[in-house]
Amino acid sequence: MNRPTLWPEPSAEPQTLESLNLRVAKLERINAALMAHVERTMDQQGGAYSLFQTAIMLDGRVRARTEELTALMHSLERSNEALQAAKEEAETANRSKTRFLAAASHDLLQPLNAARLSLSALTDLAPSPEAKGIARQVERGLETIEDLIKTLIDISKLDAGIVRPVVKPVRLADLVAGIEASFRPFAERKELRLVTRCGDLVVETDGVLLQRILQNLVSNAIRYTESGGVLIAARRRGGREGKLCRIEVIDTGCGIPEHERALVFEEFYRGGRESDDGGVGLGLGLSIVQRTASTLGHGIALHSRSGHGTRLSLTLPIATQRPGAQVPLAPLATTLTGARVLVIENDASTAEALQRLLRNWDAEVQVFRDQAGVVAALGAGMMRPDVMVIDYHLDNGACGLDVVDFLRRDRGWVTPVILTTADHGADIAARAQSTGAELVHKPIKPAQLRSLLAYMLA
Repeated sequence: MNRPTLWPEPSAEPQTLESLNLRVAKLERINAALMAHVERTMDQQGGAYSLFQTAIMLDGRVRARTEELTALMHSLERSNEALQAAKEEAETANRSKTRFLAAASHDLLQPLNAARLSLSALTDLAPSPEAKGIARQVERGLETIEDLIKTLIDISKLDAGIVRPVVKPVRLADLVAGIEASFRPFAERKELRLVTRCGDLVVETDGVLLQRILQNLVSNAIRYTESGGVLIAARRRGGREGKLCRIEVIDTGCGIPEHERALVFEEFYRGGRESDDGGVGLGLGLSIVQRTASTLGHGIALHSRSGHGTRLSLTLPIATQRPGAQVPLAPLATTLTGARVLVIENDASTAEALQRLLRNWDAEVQVFRDQAGVVAALGAGMMRPDVMVIDYHLDNGACGLDVVDFLRRDRGWVTPVILTTADHGADIAARAQSTGAELVHKPIKPAQLRSLLAYMLA
């Protein structure tokens, strides 16, 4: 059996110099190949070791960065929890503030209501122009306090999200006509023109909130316009097929300087402009406008030139349906002579002022604090009244509408009812509507009360 050998066995034949050189060269090549193989093997091992060391270093860095990110995430979670707790605390405080203002409004507005009613009666009795002028000054002061309280309550409700718009089709012509009728006497007193241009447009909005917006805008326009006039215009945007409506209130007043335009929607910003009676406004009208427009999702824009006038525009959607037909109001009577009015009011000063005012209008008035007084009067033969003026909140948590329900069940009296309250809550408005009562918010405006009584007795 022949075995291969690495080294050739020595030949018996004599070696020549050339053959020896060839063998040396061959051995050198073999040695070089072996060395190259060993070097490559060593290089590979060194590269693997280097990669191993690099991997260990990177792993350490990844661990350190992971720990850093984990600590940051825990810190962020704690910050988010703190922010959430602070947010909930702020929302709770805001709700508490709103509830406080809503509750306090009744107590704050009650004495104002009595004062305004008494002042109106005093004005009717005032013997001289000077006395009437003083009475009017006092009335303006009371109106300012009333407006401030109501506006602060409105802002609080808007900020707290309590106001929930009831969006439905609203005919602009009717709404604008009512605003024009309300503000025309003020415009005529300043010898200003009040013009309306409103086609047969129906928009999707909350009619009550839109009315508040336009009342604020028109009131501001008349207040700061000394000559010229005020225009209320509404038109469809985008032609006859446009789906948006733009309502504009344009005046020829003093205008708003450029550096003030970004500030006019902030609370209590008056800009130093005086009104027609030498005073300044509360600085809350445009703040209410912006908040209410935001609640409704209506866009509002301001354009003004100092010394030339101001244009405030409101953009809202066109309604896809038409509103139901409205029954026109009957003409107002001018006298309440002989009308039997039943008043239920637990606040003594308000009851006294209301009684005095109604008697000045030649009405026959009976006043009671609660249902027990009414029951006693019924036992004494009290006749059915022509109209009832009833306060919603009575003593000991009683409700004025309970008296209405009692009289309807016990006597079958379906008598017109005016419900008075300083609470602007939606639940009270809904209950008044379901009862068929006319809701009047305190402080009661004597002219408004007299017009409403005359209409209900017509």
